[in-house]
Formats: sequence, structure tokens, C-alpha cells
Amino acid sequence: MVRSFDGSAVDEKWLDKVCENALWSPTAGNSAGVRIYIVSKEHVASYFEVATDKEWRESSKRSEALMRCGAVVIITSRPNDYIARYAEDDKAKSGLSEKDAWPIPYWHTDAAMAAMALLLLVEEAGLQATIWGNFRNDAAVLSWAGVKDEELFATILIGRGDGNDVASKSLQRDVPSRSDRVRRVQP
Repeated sequence: MVRSFDGSAVDEKWLDKVCENALWSPTAGNSAGVRIYIVSKEHVASYFEVATDKEWRESSKRSEALMRCGAVVIITSRPNDYIARYAEDDKAKSGLSEKDAWPIPYWHTDAAMAAMALLLLVEEAGLQATIWGNFRNDAAVLSWAGVKDEELFATILIGRGDGNDVASKSLQRDVPSRSDRVRRVQP
């Protein structure tokens, strides 16, 4: 993840196509309940006004660097699409026609898959990105974007890195290696 951008805009037609391609990711029952909203460079500052607060913008070591991204992509999910799909005849036996029946809400899973696909496509094209978690102001962001009846999953900031990232303290944590986190099942 890159957290410091150079301020150049991302080509909008390219980004439209990349976002469409990211939606080739899996979708439970072909529910197609993930949506992607693109915020062009000219509206990035307005997005950050809604997605953050003044205190964060003034105190964060990363705020200016993040706000120089070339585009913002908002990823949402539509739980009701999944509930309706799993109420259809061919899926009704699953017992997933009610929101609370889902042990793992696949609308989040599908949104995560689309987000990961988008991150990989951006990287493959030689640009950089970071995922901006949905920790606060989700209702305000959705309202600002004109989105109704959807849940904000995450936002991806896209652009060209400027090489001035402020390293995350999380990187200093002692964690198991990748190979230690991969295990073979031997029943």
C-alpha cells in the first residue's frame, strides 16, 4: 500500500475499465451486489472533507500525502441483493433469505474480492493504491456520493506514489511469517 501520492490525476477512461474488470471477481449466487463509484481528481478534496474530520486532516502525518491521490474508488455492497437472490427457488433451501441467517455475510466477501482485484489491476498497470478502511463517516460518505440502500465496504485511493511514505508502526510488529501461516491438512 502506498500512502503518499504525487498529485497527478488518474486517467478516468482507464479507471472505468479497470473497475469494470475488478467486478469479474466472484459473487455469491451471481448476486452481483457490489457497486463501485469513482471519484475523479477534481472531487478528491471534497471526498476527504466528508470522509474525515478537521482534527485528522490537521494532525495526521499522512493526511496531505493521501489527499494527493489521483482518484478515489468507493466500494459498496447491497445486502438485499443477496437476500433476494437466496430466496429464489434454486437457492431457497440454503436458508439464507434473511440477513441474520448468513454466518459470513458474502456481500462483504464479494466486496473484498472486488477490492483485491482492483488493487492487483492497479499495481499491474504500474500505479499505486491504498485501501482506506470504513471506520467512520460511512453514512456521510454514502450521502455525499448519492448512494442509497448500500453499505460502504471500503475506499481505495489510487495514483502515483511519490516515494515519501511514512512507514506504518504496524510494520514493526512481530508477526508469524507467511510460510508459518500456511498449513497442510493431514487428516
